[in-house]
Amino acid sequence: MNPLSHFRILVFVLLMSGQCFGQTAELTNAAFLFVGEKGQDGRAQDPDRAMIPASTTKLVTAWLALKRWGVQHRFKTPFYFDAADKVLWIKGAGDPYLISDEIKRIAIKLAASGIDNIEAIGIDDSLFRADLTVPGGSLTTNPYDAIPAPLAANFNTVAIAIQQNHIVSAEPETPLTEFARSQAFRIKGTSERINTGPERQDAGRYFAELLAIFLRQQGVKVNHAIIWGKLPDNIPPVYQHTNSRTLADMIRPMMKYSNNFIANQLALLLAVEKFEPPVDFYDVRKTIASSLSAQFDWKHFFLEEGAGLSRKNRLSHRQLTELLHAFRPWRDLLPQVSAGIYAKSGTLNGVSTLAGFLVSDNEWRPFALMMQHSVSKKRRLKIVRALSRQTTFNTQSH
Repeated sequence: MNPLSHFRILVFVLLMSGQCFGQTAELTNAAFLFVGEKGQDGRAQDPDRAMIPASTTKLVTAWLALKRWGVQHRFKTPFYFDAADKVLWIKGAGDPYLISDEIKRIAIKLAASGIDNIEAIGIDDSLFRADLTVPGGSLTTNPYDAIPAPLAANFNTVAIAIQQNHIVSAEPETPLTEFARSQAFRIKGTSERINTGPERQDAGRYFAELLAIFLRQQGVKVNHAIIWGKLPDNIPPVYQHTNSRTLADMIRPMMKYSNNFIANQLALLLAVEKFEPPVDFYDVRKTIASSLSAQFDWKHFFLEEGAGLSRKNRLSHRQLTELLHAFRPWRDLLPQVSAGIYAKSGTLNGVSTLAGFLVSDNEWRPFALMMQHSVSKKRRLKIVRALSRQTTFNTQSH
């Protein structure tokens, strides 16, 4: 029996046993590659076929970020104070992880700096293009469609609940702001996390409102005015906030929860280091292409954003496993999705992927599975296990 026929039968049995399909699927629209710990060729089906990687794209983004900045890197956000007009200016620097407890730390430091009266909060969000849209993204309320922004709180999302006909925050660590209250009409049930919407200024508005509340808790008088513009010249810096979380601390949940916001923030920040701001996803595409071509000498691939939302993205299984081999120093950042499997999954409509490491006898063997079918994550794991049991590795590295 040839390998393709064997693969079709194996995948067909696994899929049908899980009742994934009501009729016979086009099982040729699937491919895989297993390689040895040292990069030896292993079991393969169409390993050079370029397919939609979905959220396994985050492996690429994570590797690029870790290679550029290292696991201990911490993102910084600078603050400036115009003492004459009493305006606190924030230069949005793209930190992906400015969540509520981090914003509270900022407020404590700003209060300790001696600021006691703020007439307005000024926001310079010129790092990214104002009309930024994510390739493959949608204008839904879902958190995974949150649009990147130079300054954003809680992954550019708002958690709201309705309790006894009152609007409240759905998380105890986050105060309810006026902007959050205004978004209650967008939730579908009694409690939901939604993104802040397509208007760029709303991201900055929500951050500023949260910061103002935390500052007031520290005894600082803060007016409700928020202004946008370029940071004025000659305004002295009053504080530079260094995030309490390292890059590794951000990538680990990005992988576990498949956080699109973190991934595309990182992709845009990588572009900022190559191109003059404001940057957009055209710059991201060029940054990723040049970086991967220089490192791996890849010829046929296409990635236009860093999270895996775009159906135009293309990678081959060989490229994914080659990248995983390079990702080996940071393999502990991948979630353990099953016993002996550390991997990132990806799901789009009609696309199911899984890529990572099979661990056995202290050996970490990269693998990639991409299927043009809707297949549950549990079923993908069964397919990987079944294929891996029949995989042997050549003695020579490719």
